[in-house]
Amino acid sequence: MKAIISDIHSNLEALQAVLADIAAQNVAEIYCLGDIIGYGPNPRECVDLAMKCKMVLLGNHDQGAMFDPDGFNPPAERAIFWTRSQLEASAESRVKREKRWEFLAERPRTFKENGCLFVHGSARNPLNEYVFPEDIYNQRKMDRIFALVDKYCFQGHTHVPGVFTESIQDDSYQFQSPEELADSTHKLDERKTMVNVGSVGQPRDGNWRACYVLLDSQQLTYRRVEYDIDTTIKKIHEIPDLDNFLGDRLRDGR
Repeated sequence: MKAIISDIHSNLEALQAVLADIAAQNVAEIYCLGDIIGYGPNPRECVDLAMKCKMVLLGNHDQGAMFDPDGFNPPAERAIFWTRSQLEASAESRVKREKRWEFLAERPRTFKENGCLFVHGSARNPLNEYVFPEDIYNQRKMDRIFALVDKYCFQGHTHVPGVFTESIQDDSYQFQSPEELADSTHKLDERKTMVNVGSVGQPRDGNWRACYVLLDSQQLTYRRVEYDIDTTIKKIHEIPDLDNFLGDRLRDGR
């Protein structure tokens, strides 16, 4: 069994709670789909913990911290520049700082294994493309993305968890949120399927708890984990370069 996490966004309290939950689930491997950093107050600590995962992909915020952020709104851009300063200017040893940068720089954009494709964004644009639940009504977009999926694709980026499937009856597509799945569980069948694993550090589906997926053979299960959200919000409020709303919206899961 493996755990699949994504979009940690420098939220140390959420990541620690998720890792503790994973440790209790008989998990052999942890895969991370990117965006370890950005938005939150603990980039260094989150990168250090992510290094222990078996597989880690590059997210758009990870890339933004290494290069110039492209297409970010002003608060996200300010957070990226602050994150970069934290990775560059800590009082830690140069070796430790360089190890984090090298780790981020070496992250792949895609990973394939046993018929499964792992990306941050989408099969079409692994780094930056969002696939939202309402995109099931965008036939052309879904056709083009699904055409690039051999069997199953696991992704993050939107912070909105759920399962996209092709309809058995016609050419349409379906989306089911974890709440719409029986026991938050989905059985992978022969249909092409895209799974958004949700966000550890900044959920945006109206549920404030950290979210990740357990994958056991052909069965996936969504896990929701409570964490010390007040501590995270307080940290964000105390950092001038991080807008207060980056903390406030954590309570609403938006």
